[in-house]
Amino acid sequence: MKKVKDYLQLIKLSLSIMVVFSSVMAFVLTPAFRNYEDKWRWVLLFFAGGMLVTGSANAINQVVERDTDARMKRTATRPVAAGRMSVTEGWAFAIITGLLGVAILWKYFNGLTAGVSAFSLFLYAFIYTPLKKVNSIAVLMGAIPGALPCLIGWAAGENTLSVGGWILFAFQFFWQFPHFWAIAWIAHNDYSSVGFKLLPSREGPTKFTAMQTIAYSLLLVPVTMAPYFTGMCNYDDVIGKTGLGIVMAANLFMIMRCVRLYRSMEVKAARLVMFGSYLYLPIVMMAFLMSKS
Repeated sequence: MKKVKDYLQLIKLSLSIMVVFSSVMAFVLTPAFRNYEDKWRWVLLFFAGGMLVTGSANAINQVVERDTDARMKRTATRPVAAGRMSVTEGWAFAIITGLLGVAILWKYFNGLTAGVSAFSLFLYAFIYTPLKKVNSIAVLMGAIPGALPCLIGWAAGENTLSVGGWILFAFQFFWQFPHFWAIAWIAHNDYSSVGFKLLPSREGPTKFTAMQTIAYSLLLVPVTMAPYFTGMCNYDDVIGKTGLGIVMAANLFMIMRCVRLYRSMEVKAARLVMFGSYLYLPIVMMAFLMSKS
């Protein structure tokens, strides 16, 4: 049982589920999804492949960062950092799950889905992870594989990277900045102690950082309106109008939390942005699904 818990910690279970949730939502939002028979079977197959690939990326991240993880309070208990799991075992698990996940996505969906998944894994594990100690541009680089699950889901349904997929990619891409900077604000001392450079200001949590969270939350407004003006979602009936209203309310909620952070400059306000962003993403995705054309 302890070993199972270690593997669940190695894949960062809650983070993996959140990542794959957005990918599954993108898959379900594709126009082609309505033509699938036995829809739950396809959703579960896609979820399994996505979890394996995402878990592999997170496992590699922990193997590579085992020394820095061991020095930070919030990550010191991770299995490789704590010495409960060997580096070899961590690598073996990551390679097996990564290959299996890509293979599932290739076999049951298409080569484009598998290819974008493998590319996302590579970017996260081998570009973003080491870049965290070099420059805060790592957040920008990390936002790309962080948003690619939406394109992966779209590719699984459509076998092409069309407009709807790119809208969802942009949505998750911009969402990550206030979300991640709130986390970096809260964990700034921990991150600084191991040399991570993740805030947009060298001075740490500043008004500039808070202003950046506001800017990106404002950018989310036109991005989340785009599905309603490209035909991906509709607002012609009561359900569609309700979905659009939910999206607008969620955007206002996110903006106000970021404004509060700018005004107070407190860790408590950053924590509200972080938890608010966790709510914002699934709420908006569900509103899109509710309004689907």
